[in-house]
Amino acid sequence: MSYTNEVFESVKKRNAGENEFLQAVREVFDSLEPVIEKHPEYRTANILERIVEPERQIIFRVPWMDDKGKVHVNRGFRVQFNSAIGPYKGGLRFHSSVTLSIIKFLGFEQIFKNSLTTLPMGGAKGGSDFSIRNRTDAEIMRFCQGFMSELYRHIGADIDVPAGDIGVGGREIGFLYGQYKKLTTNFEGVLTGKGQKWGGSLMRPEATGYGLVYFADEMLKTKGESFEGKIVAISGFGNVAWGAAQKVIELGGKVVTLSGPDGFIYDEKGLDEEKINFMLDMRASGRDEVKDYSEKFTSAKFYAGKRPWSVKCNVALPCATQNELDENDAKELIKNGCKCIGEGSNLSSTLEAMKVIRDSGILYSPGKASNAGGVACSGLEMSQNSMRLSWSKEEVDTKLKNIMKSIHDECLTTSKEYGRKNDYVFGANVAGFKKVADAMLEQGLV
Repeated sequence: MSYTNEVFESVKKRNAGENEFLQAVREVFDSLEPVIEKHPEYRTANILERIVEPERQIIFRVPWMDDKGKVHVNRGFRVQFNSAIGPYKGGLRFHSSVTLSIIKFLGFEQIFKNSLTTLPMGGAKGGSDFSIRNRTDAEIMRFCQGFMSELYRHIGADIDVPAGDIGVGGREIGFLYGQYKKLTTNFEGVLTGKGQKWGGSLMRPEATGYGLVYFADEMLKTKGESFEGKIVAISGFGNVAWGAAQKVIELGGKVVTLSGPDGFIYDEKGLDEEKINFMLDMRASGRDEVKDYSEKFTSAKFYAGKRPWSVKCNVALPCATQNELDENDAKELIKNGCKCIGEGSNLSSTLEAMKVIRDSGILYSPGKASNAGGVACSGLEMSQNSMRLSWSKEEVDTKLKNIMKSIHDECLTTSKEYGRKNDYVFGANVAGFKKVADAMLEQGLV
């Protein structure tokens, strides 16, 4: 049995039933055997055994009261996975699907994603099984205050800097920050995604989507192509999908799909500025139903309970959630002429789908590389907070574009170094891992 398989078997026993976390570990470990062979010092120091074990796992109770006076109890999480290269950094997710396994998978991915940005940020993730759906602003505020009343003990500008994720946008970040400031009396850059009038960065909401498209554009350039004239299928309709749609259209592509928990819409005419603005209205409504789009625009058809991967397209950008693209979806996309898949959500594809896509030879980037624009912009917000500066949108956009190009080039360089030319999955896993592993070696047994 290989060393990586030996360690993975141990991880399975120690984390039984945590399927999402085990999937994330398996996906990274599948790339690391040649790295361990080349660097036996990693095995000697048990780097793999250490990197899969979070430095700290915090689970806590969040009691809160709804507008009718009824008491509810949710569970809060913060998994501080690895701080070898900087303060913990990673989002907070408020969604009914949140479990410890989900948070651990996201935190594990975040280690390597943050490493790839070249910014000094460790990996973490957090959240709660609280859902903002059908909750009033007052109820959400009370929950956020209860959540932060415990979390504040474990975070700080140079310790752990959370951000937003699914269910945590500008409104929630505001409530969380207000409570943190009240409890600590510190006005510091402890959360990113803040309001622009009080320490936030321009472009943060759209950064993940923009970064995804910048990365995909770099992939297309390796084939002498661009987004000009491309038909693009996008899933989701939150911040990532919104940013990606904006940037695709700006670069000359046509976005024909969006999706939600209820199904997907196909708009043959493609999205435009009016339709993208309606996306913002849909997201703000809290209904979480993409069929509203088809009721507003007659050019769109709604497909209930389905995902958008059966549509003919040149480029697919999954931007909704984990495992949203399975083996059959991958085969359908390839059969219909898709030549490039860029993950905008974390671990968008199942392991089986990944194998189909990689075996096909089409362009494919894993989320830890192509969706790193969000945390990169969060890192830029941290820098601005530290320097008490505010950069223009153009400055942030230029820095973001350069970071995404750097990640793209690092993936290609690393994959070529190990004889895996143009394998973005291998390149992202190895490049992200080596930086963290070397830092762990140099800092001793901690």
